[in-house]
Amino acid sequence: MQANFNTLIQSNTPVLVDFYADWCAPCKMMTPVLKQLKENLGDKIKIIKINVDANPEISARYQIRSIPATMLFKNGQVKWSGVGVLPAHQLQHSIIQHIEIN
Repeated sequence: MQANFNTLIQSNTPVLVDFYADWCAPCKMMTPVLKQLKENLGDKIKIIKINVDANPEISARYQIRSIPATMLFKNGQVKWSGVGVLPAHQLQHSIIQHIEIN
């Protein structure tokens, strides 16, 4: 998974990573938010989910201490990060504010 993750975040297309765990109730609240975000932005963004329990090395590398946590990558660089459940409009605003979406 780590090699695939590294390849994904190197993309020129922005990649939003949702760090979550199956046992985390607030994490489950992010699913409809991410679906709404994908509907709004379409192919302008990729959204992936990383289970922190199944991928501890990725979680440690990005110092994920609270979940849900979201990080926005472009060309392998972290452009923005947030913790907690965010409404779709707030998340979308943060993404657009930190990167250029063509």
